[in-house]
Amino acid sequence: MQPDQIKALIEGQIPGSQVEVSFEGSHLQLTVISEVFNGLSRLKKQQLVYGALSEKIADGTLHAVQMKTLTPEEAGE
Repeated sequence: MQPDQIKALIEGQIPGSQVEVSFEGSHLQLTVISEVFNGLSRLKKQQLVYGALSEKIADGTLHAVQMKTLTPEEAGE
């Protein structure tokens, strides 16, 4: 998958999010910033992102996902 496709999947599931996607070998690295994360635990934030990617993880297209999930305040915006 291309970074733009991954970004579109996440932004489609988490409206108003800002997504940065990079690959290091076969490892996907994400930074997702969203107001939706306000008041959520780290686990709940990650579950939202994994939910957006679940089909691609299940079919083996994506694996070894590392992510940072931040509110705009946490990101310094």
